[in-house]
Amino acid sequence: MSREEVKRILGVVSNIKHRAILMLAYSAGLRVGEVVKLKPKDIDVKRGLIHVKGSKGRKNRYTLLSKTTLHVLKEYWKKYRPQKWLFEGAKEGAHLSTRAAEKIFQNACKKAGITKEVTFHSLRHSFATHLLENGTDLRYIQELLGHVHSKTTEIYTHVTTKNLGRDL
Repeated sequence: MSREEVKRILGVVSNIKHRAILMLAYSAGLRVGEVVKLKPKDIDVKRGLIHVKGSKGRKNRYTLLSKTTLHVLKEYWKKYRPQKWLFEGAKEGAHLSTRAAEKIFQNACKKAGITKEVTFHSLRHSFATHLLENGTDLRYIQELLGHVHSKTTEIYTHVTTKNLGRDL
């Protein structure tokens, strides 16, 4: 997705919990399963980092916490006061389901008038692509995404090259 499309999606979400979920996913390059399993203690406000634990391949990593996202998270914390999970689900003691997060994304896309085929994972892809377009080093992006192999991250160079060709 383009930066404008991501901005439109985030702009139409008025529910602070929903906005926090989508902003975290995009601004930190998180998978849906990683966002819903975050705990309040995983947010390192002082260092501006998010500790992602037990993600794909049962690996732990750190990724970015933007100031804009932190501002929204603070607003969310004031309203919801999450305890065990950052985004608590309908069942007591459980985190939000991945399906619920996906539905939040789908509803936001519909409201923003996004008609192309996108999924929650498109936020992660957009994060990586936008960093690459800004000149961020591929190895750094690989670390943020938690990719073991650089080949996995190199997919984004193809996406960016394709976009460049389209602009000529």
